[in-house]
Amino acid sequence: MATPSPPPAGRQRHIAVLLLRLIAAAGLAVDAVVHLHLAGRYDAVGATISQGTLFRFEAAAAGLAVLLVLLWRRRLGDLYAFAVAAGGLALLLLYRYVDVGALGPLPDMYEPVWFTDKTLTAWAQGIAAVALAALLVGHRGSHGQPAGREDAPGVG
Repeated sequence: MATPSPPPAGRQRHIAVLLLRLIAAAGLAVDAVVHLHLAGRYDAVGATISQGTLFRFEAAAAGLAVLLVLLWRRRLGDLYAFAVAAGGLALLLLYRYVDVGALGPLPDMYEPVWFTDKTLTAWAQGIAAVALAALLVGHRGSHGQPAGREDAPGVG
């Protein structure tokens, strides 16, 4: 009885890309759900634009990123999704550790505490950003051609 040979490199790459996309999408989905869940609690924070409104924008941006990562699978969509995840994490950490104050129409969002939803979101955004960074770094196919869709034969 012969031992099965390992899958070809192309198949291994395809599986790795699929796993990275699922990880990124899961992290972005958590980001979207938590921000949408918390938005109502932050509606009173701010004058021109409330923090609740900004949370809804983040939820919408993360939701769109999930769709792009799973369905469109292009470098531009991955860049957008990375910007949402990494940017969201950067802002979460900034407003956790620095009292920036109000900036124009944006409210003062300084909140120097960790709580379950904030911690969950930070981890989700960080994991999504790392997975997306790996996808972006690996966007060159084995043939040296720019990758379009990872599921297209011979392209990526």
